[in-house]
Amino acid sequence: MNLRINQNFYFSVQSNTKRTCACIVKRTMSSNEGEVILEKMDNKGIITLNRPKVLNSLNISMIRTIYPKLKEWNSDPEIKMVIIKGAGDKAFCAGGDVKAVAEAGKKGESLSSEFFKEEYQLNNLIATLQIPYVALIHGITMGGGVGLSVHGAFRVATEKTVFAMPETAIGFFPDVGGSYFLPRLPGKLGLYLALTGFRLSGRDVLKSAIATHFVSSERLKDLESDLLRIPNPTLQTVDKVLLKFDFQCENEHKKEFALKHDKGKINNVFAGDSIEAIFQNLEKDGTEWSKKQLETLSKMSPTSLKVTFHQLKRGGKMTLQEALNMEYRLSQRFIKDHDFFEGVRAVLIDKDNSPKWKPSTINEVSDEIIKKYFEKLPSSQELQL
Repeated sequence: MNLRINQNFYFSVQSNTKRTCACIVKRTMSSNEGEVILEKMDNKGIITLNRPKVLNSLNISMIRTIYPKLKEWNSDPEIKMVIIKGAGDKAFCAGGDVKAVAEAGKKGESLSSEFFKEEYQLNNLIATLQIPYVALIHGITMGGGVGLSVHGAFRVATEKTVFAMPETAIGFFPDVGGSYFLPRLPGKLGLYLALTGFRLSGRDVLKSAIATHFVSSERLKDLESDLLRIPNPTLQTVDKVLLKFDFQCENEHKKEFALKHDKGKINNVFAGDSIEAIFQNLEKDGTEWSKKQLETLSKMSPTSLKVTFHQLKRGGKMTLQEALNMEYRLSQRFIKDHDFFEGVRAVLIDKDNSPKWKPSTINEVSDEIIKKYFEKLPSSQELQL
């Protein structure tokens, strides 16, 4: 997985000769059918997440539609590239359908284990594709939507992109490979995003090295058309097209990174060797910025904060596959916890945004409690990648 702004494939931009695209489109379903639209256009595969009314949130039936088709395309010598996008103008994918998972967990239904297992297998497939994978992350891209995009070769943001990993606010943890990609962001940015759920918007998603390219939303359809015109897509030829559109966004290039003036504080404060140390650093700093971070962190599940801290610390030394295996163990512990169900209730069901966490403070969450979250599952229950 490439988490850098692409600099390996830097080519001079030349004017493309427009060609007539004589493509045969084979649809598996019509544009107004199904939660996922799968199309084959010439030698490209196109995936459209088609639940715009719920911000294209990812459910298990969508995963079960995407995974086998993506696996088929990956082994099909005729398919040279995959594009994934979201229907509508508001979201690429706002996350996984955790509400359904929580409801299933309360009833003891298998969805609570199947969803995460199959989602992580899809994340791993995206990361190991042998063909270019272009995610057009236009609009809200959070949680499960990040998992559908960040592990691919190319992630294209627009000025309407909103990225976040807000899981600690619902008594969960930043999964879908967050253990792997977040610690590899510059400095302590990944840990900061994981603990606070801070939202990055527009070009900041590129400047933080989460996206690889940027395009104006009004040129998004033109970009997709140009990608589909590439006769034989490779990493280099795809990158060349993406860079052409990126270079045209001059005004966006001039904008400062939203966290530019906070980077020093983030790197210092979040360098603490424990959650308690981070809280102490913020209290010692005493600035308005630090007070705001303390206020934000005080709303998060203390258990989630502690698990997330250790998760990223371990994940920084793991392969993606090792990280996903660890995350699956964590997911199966969290879906039996009070905090996960309480967080989903407070944020997604009742929407009172007043969760009652148990334990209610970080000091009550012992190292022994955290250690149990990371223990291996019985061999028959472990994630298989």
